[in-house]
Amino acid sequence: MSILLFLHRWVGVVLALFMLVWFSTGLSIAFIGSPTIDRAQRLAHAPALLPQDGWLSLGEALTASAPARAQAVKAGGGGMGGGGMGGGAARARADHGGAKSERGVADARLLRIGEEPVWLVEDDAGRRFALSATTGALLEFDREAAERIARDWLGAPSLLYLDTVEAAVGLRNAEALKPFHRFAVGDAAGTQIIVSARSGEVAQVATRVERAFVYAGNWLHLFRWLDALGAGDYRRDALTYAGFFAAVGAFTGIVLGWIKWRPGFFGRPTYARGRTQPYRESWLKYHFWAGLIGGTFAFGWAASGFLSTNPGQIFSQATASREELGRYRGAGLPQTLREWRPSATLGLSADVVELSWSRLGEEALLIAQSRDGARRAVSAPGAVASLGEPALLAAAERLKEGAAIAGAETLADYDSYYFANHRQTALDKPLPVLRVDFADAERTSLYIDPADGRLLAKFDTSRRAYRWLYSAVHHWDFGWFRNHWLWWGWMGVWISFGVALSASAVVLAWRRLRRSLPAPQAASGEKRESRAAQTA
Repeated sequence: MSILLFLHRWVGVVLALFMLVWFSTGLSIAFIGSPTIDRAQRLAHAPALLPQDGWLSLGEALTASAPARAQAVKAGGGGMGGGGMGGGAARARADHGGAKSERGVADARLLRIGEEPVWLVEDDAGRRFALSATTGALLEFDREAAERIARDWLGAPSLLYLDTVEAAVGLRNAEALKPFHRFAVGDAAGTQIIVSARSGEVAQVATRVERAFVYAGNWLHLFRWLDALGAGDYRRDALTYAGFFAAVGAFTGIVLGWIKWRPGFFGRPTYARGRTQPYRESWLKYHFWAGLIGGTFAFGWAASGFLSTNPGQIFSQATASREELGRYRGAGLPQTLREWRPSATLGLSADVVELSWSRLGEEALLIAQSRDGARRAVSAPGAVASLGEPALLAAAERLKEGAAIAGAETLADYDSYYFANHRQTALDKPLPVLRVDFADAERTSLYIDPADGRLLAKFDTSRRAYRWLYSAVHHWDFGWFRNHWLWWGWMGVWISFGVALSASAVVLAWRRLRRSLPAPQAASGEKRESRAAQTA
């Protein structure tokens, strides 16, 4: 009992303010969306593609830009992506020149950025390049070009350039897009727009209030302020330890609360002097009841927050590795993908804003994307009309080399592992999907988009456990509940209990800290003099 009390008391003293900030920022995250531009917004603002004769094929653009891309990678540019590919490996690729980079194309899209037709290419190391579809030059978007793109997006006659930054608040997983040009609209709402200097894509449009909520949400909640202090390398460790000790504080509080609680139903006194609760002082009563009612949820959020950082790598990785994705796509680019040239004879409607290549093995598929998100296959010499199930299964087998397929099923609706949350659309999580289950020790399942062959998700036994221990507990994103209006009320009520619990903990921690600190010498002397005067 004494050990529990000691742990609860002093963990609370150290982390009470942190917990108050964590729960308060959790409210912002739960109810305020991110100002980051999503796929649907990007398509809605995209200009019509309308291909013209004389545009280059993907292979021609890659060949023409190979020296510039190799130089950009050597210089540390080229949109180095995060997520598992270290700088050493990337430099090794660059040192071999541009010839091999063609075989490492992970994604290739033809679109207009401003008035310029561009092949937007991502290689298998996560680097992103914008290649001119008319000259093959590697494009960089300077301040003037970025301002034109931003004006077109907003329909604004003029913008005020602010700065060019390596990172922007509220942008996640955007390493391949940096640096960013920032512009102010100059309106009453304080709107700012951010454009990638690497790809020319608009990354964020946010008002002053939206930026404030980003600071009051993810920036504080996920310790992004450590990045601003130059201590970003320690952010994950800080989150891990904070989450662990917060869970310890919450758990010991639950145990102590249940030990102390002697329920007196219908007002029946169960404590000394006719009381029905263990504490007389207001803040202690407040803390006791908030913990008794909401402590289990506070513990669940703290413990799942601790697990979210994957401490000690106890869970498998969230996505397929670069090597696995390379095997999935297959080695080399199909000839038709390298040689096909866009032209006016395609006869695409003005609603088509993008053409993209998808490939699995030797099969290549050309897809037209409309402004409303609709996709359709486009006829091209040597290209297939669709990626059939045999090609999808063969790609899945390449990824899990040596493992046999146990079953495959086309899902017309979401399941417990592949689903869209309340802020995602069918563009983010398309349906139907092909789920391929393997008979391996990890019981791996792959979720594949049959429309374009993309690998959408990968789950094994470890990742399924993570889904329930972290995501389900932290976000309550399961079953029908995740997109029901009841979710909003449920989250609001229990996060509010967490705020109340941690606010009372701050007051009690401050009191405990004041009592524990030695009194200043001057104050001690005054007290002695006062006592002496009273005695005299």
